[in-house]
Amino acid sequence: MKKLLSILLVLTTILSMGVFTSCSSADSNFKVGVIHIGDPADGSGYSFAHDQGIVDMQKNIGLADSQIVRKININDGDAAATKTAIEECIEEGCNIIFGTSWGYMETMAELAEQYPDVIFSHGTGYMSNDTNFNNYFGRIYQARYLSGIAAGLKTQSNKIGYVAAWGTDNAEVTGGLDAFAKGVAAVNPDATVYVKTTDSWFDLSKEGEVAQALIDLGCDVIGQHCDTTAPQLAAENAGVWGCGYNSDMTSSAPNAHLTAPIWNWGVYYTSAVEAAMDGKWAEFGNYFGGLKEGFVDISPLTANCAENTQTIIEAVKKLIVDGEFAVFDGKQIKVDGTTVSVVDEAMMDNAGNTIVEAGGACLDDATITGAINWYYSNVVAA
Repeated sequence: MKKLLSILLVLTTILSMGVFTSCSSADSNFKVGVIHIGDPADGSGYSFAHDQGIVDMQKNIGLADSQIVRKININDGDAAATKTAIEECIEEGCNIIFGTSWGYMETMAELAEQYPDVIFSHGTGYMSNDTNFNNYFGRIYQARYLSGIAAGLKTQSNKIGYVAAWGTDNAEVTGGLDAFAKGVAAVNPDATVYVKTTDSWFDLSKEGEVAQALIDLGCDVIGQHCDTTAPQLAAENAGVWGCGYNSDMTSSAPNAHLTAPIWNWGVYYTSAVEAAMDGKWAEFGNYFGGLKEGFVDISPLTANCAENTQTIIEAVKKLIVDGEFAVFDGKQIKVDGTTVSVVDEAMMDNAGNTIVEAGGACLDDATITGAINWYYSNVVAA
């Protein structure tokens, strides 16, 4: 008994000295910076979704609140403001900094050269280096395709509106719209998707105005690739329906919202911070996850959806996860009642050009993220 008590005393002493420590206490000086284009306190949308991922990462790894440095409402079109925010993170001791919006990319690339001991991780875009600057994004187009199915099944006017942050000069936005439109076409070949742009990632009033303009054209479902809930609020106020983005927007527009393509950013943030803490960043590289990895998904379908939407979407999701359908390939989903199948079908743009031959392989990731500058066959620029 004395020997047992002695061992317990030694163990207690060791624990009190911090020899057995959690990842958090062992890396108590490690800090994570994150640059937001908006304010996560808005409770939904792009910055909120990213910050939920940061919160998940913090819990998964065990970081203290003091180890997270947030910079909010940083205009990604203002290089000086972006640089200041990032340098403030560096001054506060951040070891890794996440830039969450497209426009931070070039500034992060420049600062990565100036601060080689800091890790820079940029969301969306395409730039990276082989040492301390990577790119992370995902196959959100897979989730957008699924939301397009919900929209195509719901519309009664066969006119679906889409509020886009940018036009065909931005592959991220254009590719997402094309995937959504292809999903619409799978279940409703008579429907047309009308797109109008806001020329901004984040503009509450402009997004609402553009959504209303689409509603005035007769669109009865409003999709979006922009950061706020404004398009869904416009749909709610007009008595039509909508598909949000980034986070579940049902609480903002309960009578309108069908579903939303959403991000589970914590999947990436956790693995990235762990790699940085473990000194394995050099082998981490760029990240591009999808439905299979649980990185993207759609929010729970609401009762506003058309009958059988859940059954059809679940079947299509399985086909994507199993690799039988890749969205940007020479195939298309066909639906007969609730029976879902895949057929060879050429992917065409709205000018009649063939993008992928029938049965052809999916566009590669580089093309999807950086070179889609065409609209799918059922898309009209309004």
